[in-house]
Amino acid sequence: MIALVDYGAGNLASVRKALRACGADAVEPAEPANLERATAIVLPGVGHFAATASLDDEWRTAIRRRLHAGVPFLGICLGMQWLFEGSDEAPAAPGLGWLAGRVTRLPERTQDGERLKVPHAGWNVAHVTAVDAGATVPGLKDGEHFYFTHAYAAPVTGATAATTVYGVPFAAAVRSGNVCGVQFHPEKSGAAGLAVLRAFLGGLR
Repeated sequence: MIALVDYGAGNLASVRKALRACGADAVEPAEPANLERATAIVLPGVGHFAATASLDDEWRTAIRRRLHAGVPFLGICLGMQWLFEGSDEAPAAPGLGWLAGRVTRLPERTQDGERLKVPHAGWNVAHVTAVDAGATVPGLKDGEHFYFTHAYAAPVTGATAATTVYGVPFAAAVRSGNVCGVQFHPEKSGAAGLAVLRAFLGGLR
């Protein structure tokens, strides 16, 4: 069972449609206990980090239990940011803390002083940085274009699998064992995005 977690901020309809296009049906668990049957977990999200506060201690404990059990996890956009310790967008809302680091706002100017529009919305390139196959996000190829829409971004850390530059480099994708996250929206990124979803559904290498 693929669990598509709904915490009130997810782009569930588009993600569900994309998963179906990849040959998979997803179920929205009504309560944390339902995650025990999940063979994979997808946490999508759009909007404000404060929305993740609805993932209370019971949900967090259930998700952590499945991650420790080796269940593949994919966080999308806000769902990826939630894997970190927290976000400056909503300082009172803790992240899961699975990955070290804090999400911060994108700059409004480049280092050369050129003005940038924030949120970062549109197509941009992901550059694979991971060298070891076990640290890459399956299906994500270097130099592919993906669709982004976000004002905050995760830092580049040891868990970063790919980066994108918008004023500064930020983590476009992360991986830590069975846990993956992408800042872009694979469900809105055409063939390149579907390739990431198919590879995730095929199991992490």
